[in-house]
Amino acid sequence: MVRIYNSLSKQLEDFIPIKENEVLMYVCGPTVYDRMHIGNSRPVIFFDTVTRFFRYLGYKVTYVSNFTDIDDKIIARAQASGISEEEVSEHYIKEIKTTYQRLNCLPHEYNPRVTETIPEIINFISALIEKGGAYVVDGDVYFDCAKVQEYGILSSQTIENLINGARIEANEKKNNPIDFTLWKKTSEGLSWPSPWSVGRPGWHTECVVMIDSIFKGKIDIHGGGTDLKFPHHDNEIAQSICSHDHMVANYWIHSGLIDASGEKMSKSIGNVVWADDLLDRVPYQVYRLMMLNVPYRQPLNYKEELLDQAQSDYEKIKRAFNGLFRKVEESGNEGLSETDEELNALKEEFTKAMSDDFNTANALTAIFKAVKMANIFVREKDSDLTRMRTLLNLFTDFLWVFGIETGVKPLTREERDLVNRYQQARRQKNYQLSDKLREEIIERGLDL
Repeated sequence: MVRIYNSLSKQLEDFIPIKENEVLMYVCGPTVYDRMHIGNSRPVIFFDTVTRFFRYLGYKVTYVSNFTDIDDKIIARAQASGISEEEVSEHYIKEIKTTYQRLNCLPHEYNPRVTETIPEIINFISALIEKGGAYVVDGDVYFDCAKVQEYGILSSQTIENLINGARIEANEKKNNPIDFTLWKKTSEGLSWPSPWSVGRPGWHTECVVMIDSIFKGKIDIHGGGTDLKFPHHDNEIAQSICSHDHMVANYWIHSGLIDASGEKMSKSIGNVVWADDLLDRVPYQVYRLMMLNVPYRQPLNYKEELLDQAQSDYEKIKRAFNGLFRKVEESGNEGLSETDEELNALKEEFTKAMSDDFNTANALTAIFKAVKMANIFVREKDSDLTRMRTLLNLFTDFLWVFGIETGVKPLTREERDLVNRYQQARRQKNYQLSDKLREEIIERGLDL
């Protein structure tokens, strides 16, 4: 049984899907006005790992993540660059999708865009107005937070405290300062005709509409970074309660932020490390291990020491896995062992760790037990071939869940002959020949 820390209930809960053996999941995607920094990439990597683990368990996962392709920041970038908003968003969507691929993330089932969902958004806002959950002022449309008793339930805010803490502008048109924009009357940038004005939708409405348009109802998991709890996710829940009589999702999952120099990593602050720049420095396997070595709900304090540790960890994993792969390859297919207590215990340890609120840090401990066992098998002359192949299968599954591949491939006949001659030269202590053959092996990019 998978247990999830639900941000809505503030406790661990057994995961019970809406549809048997299926997972319906939506994760808030980026506003596409700039590149992805490593803070943005943490939920990307984490929820990719969540998807992989559920699939490892046999679930069918429908994973949706959007692109917000119209926003004030996109308009500002377009004006500063002398190009259209469409050109800005297309450029960064393409770049971000490339970053997803570089991080070895599985493709999402859907990547909806706001600009492709405008008719549905207008219909949704119209329905909220009819139900009394929204009101129009001079072409703008606002959500009336006072109409939802549960407002602020996710972040444990109260309407009274929010109102008392709000700063009311002199030209305030809203009934309450905490009411938020559903539709903004504007002639600046991309805009669309609506029953209220020519304008564009507010940020908090987009995800609710895209979720309902794709899933046609409540979903299992809604995710994002912890900075989205309030106001974004609280506002999603409020709209969904008013319109659909449910809270969007049964389980809300939030990953912690990445700190840099004691502050949240943010483009507006300027303390960012760009994901692609880091991927130019280290392999994606190291990048992912750095992220997954820290429990997802905890803040991650980015520093070079953390990256160095991930680099060291990956080198150990790669050597052990590739060594085991080559030994199994040389030994042939001897079947699998389904009753081996030690290997079954290893599988159970990994699965139990991941089932405990996706505890990747503890799951990594199981991976290193696989590393230790692989190294022992490789060193032994008379290793049990069935156990080796079983361990290799487990090791492969563990790394797949973490989104890691070492790149090792079966040798061709010519390559196998080269490796055999190298190993024979070493056994005969013909180091001059073995060194020469090893250079050729390295040049071919073969892993031993």
